[in-house]
Amino acid sequence: MKNIVVLDGYTLNPGDLDWGALEALGNVKMYDRTPEGEVLTRAQDAHILLTNKAIVNADTIRQLPELEYIGVTATGYNVVDIAAARGRQIPVSNVPAYSTASVAQLTFALILELCHHAGLHAESVRAGEWGRSIDFSYWKTPLTELAGGTLGIVGLGQIGQAVARIGLAFGMKVIAYHKHPDRDKMEGVTFVDLATCFREADVVSLHCPLNAANKEFVNAALLSTMKKTAFLVNTSRGPLIQEADLARALAEGVIAGAALDVLSVEPPLADNPLVTAPHTIITPHIAWATQAARKRLMHTAVENVKAFLGGVPQNIIN
Repeated sequence: MKNIVVLDGYTLNPGDLDWGALEALGNVKMYDRTPEGEVLTRAQDAHILLTNKAIVNADTIRQLPELEYIGVTATGYNVVDIAAARGRQIPVSNVPAYSTASVAQLTFALILELCHHAGLHAESVRAGEWGRSIDFSYWKTPLTELAGGTLGIVGLGQIGQAVARIGLAFGMKVIAYHKHPDRDKMEGVTFVDLATCFREADVVSLHCPLNAANKEFVNAALLSTMKKTAFLVNTSRGPLIQEADLARALAEGVIAGAALDVLSVEPPLADNPLVTAPHTIITPHIAWATQAARKRLMHTAVENVKAFLGGVPQNIIN
């Protein structure tokens, strides 16, 4: 049987899922987490290597003579040196589209929190403020209605489309900046250029992959074109945003608020300016992590291994 090594299985399965289907395919060594300096040692005898965030670089690939297959238990695959794997004729697969519904759901959870700050008001009641109030009703922040507002989506792939459908259900006008407008036409969505998307939207939501061309494209210049009442939401990739510029824009009232599930470095560094920025909601990269989404992720990751062992690899990215 093949030796299967899982470098960092904990985030996918902290104990509420079952690795049995994978264990039926080979001799499995499971690690919750693998520090960078231990990847090579732990993977030394692996025929099949699964990773989520542990880096499998070119040097590591060169020093693993038994390695036949790399599976990424995520959609993004920048943790693997794809060129080095290709040079060794090692297929690399990922798991596409497993978290679409969950990411769209958190996107709107963040938007709604920006609009009503339900958590803040619930804590206010718990702290006794309502009981001490002389009025039957009060609010600690401006309250925003989405109906009739404009949702601007950057990237109208599967997740962007799911977010657009929710926006339309809320009665919003939906505009989108997208590289393939002809291919991905969607009823109710108007395609616009990037400048128009940021200038006209009441909520801008990022749903594009990260690449060299768009790193930190959300900068001071682009933020300055947004409405002062607008919100920015990012459930995509942290480095899409120039974080110091966004923190400054929030502090100076250039925009009304931001909600982020991703940051440029995760976990965040102590000096990340967004952690303490005003009018900011940050969640710890949880959009993908519903149990339903993780079940789909695990199932497809195992099916990818099974397909490789059967001689018909699937979801190959190299």
